[in-house]
Amino acid sequence: MFGLSRYYGAMLTIDPRGYFITGSDTGVGKTYIACEIIRQLGENNIEVETRKPAESGCGTNDKGELLAADALALKRANNNRETIERIVAYRFRAALAPQRAARLEGGELHLEQLLEACRLDNAAACLIVEGAGGFYSPLAQNGLNADLATALQLAVIIVVEDRLGAVNQALMSIQAVEHRQLRIAALILNQVKPESIADMDNAIDLRDHCDYPIVCCLHGGALPNLFEDRHANL
Repeated sequence: MFGLSRYYGAMLTIDPRGYFITGSDTGVGKTYIACEIIRQLGENNIEVETRKPAESGCGTNDKGELLAADALALKRANNNRETIERIVAYRFRAALAPQRAARLEGGELHLEQLLEACRLDNAAACLIVEGAGGFYSPLAQNGLNADLATALQLAVIIVVEDRLGAVNQALMSIQAVEHRQLRIAALILNQVKPESIADMDNAIDLRDHCDYPIVCCLHGGALPNLFEDRHANL
């Protein structure tokens, strides 16, 4: 991959309803990308509400309270406008899929609960929802991330780790989202690790098979601006 962040395709017109941030797998940097998107929307004076309705793998503080690191990052990206409790309704200790983590704690997690957790406080706000794991990862006792995305009917942004095998992961994720008849807003290749393979260029390779905007985000770098300047023509 070349040493700069890149963007292929038309810039996005901001969808006022919001976006569902999903991944090709776990550990692809969804939260980092979601935070970058939240900041970009804020720079466009868009009121944002953030939700990660279930987070597992939570640590604890000295009071034994569960700490949701991803939700805290979303909170900070949105200038601390929301409480942690509003962002993440369900927190679990085990670093497993939320439905499995809930079982280990003697409970059950249902899709209807997650939908209620994603309800907007201000109906006019732009909703950013971050899933847990990949698009087909189990999220509730009776549903996958795909089921929550389908119920919410938000445009989807797919995050893929920019590594060897990313083209395969990206195309499978695209097919899965298209199968649910959801609109794909963009595909983001996120360089999770600082090193990359010489001569690898997943974005160029994907352009032969993908008509969606493709964005490359370097390790630790800013996400290239996704959105058209809504004030440019005012």
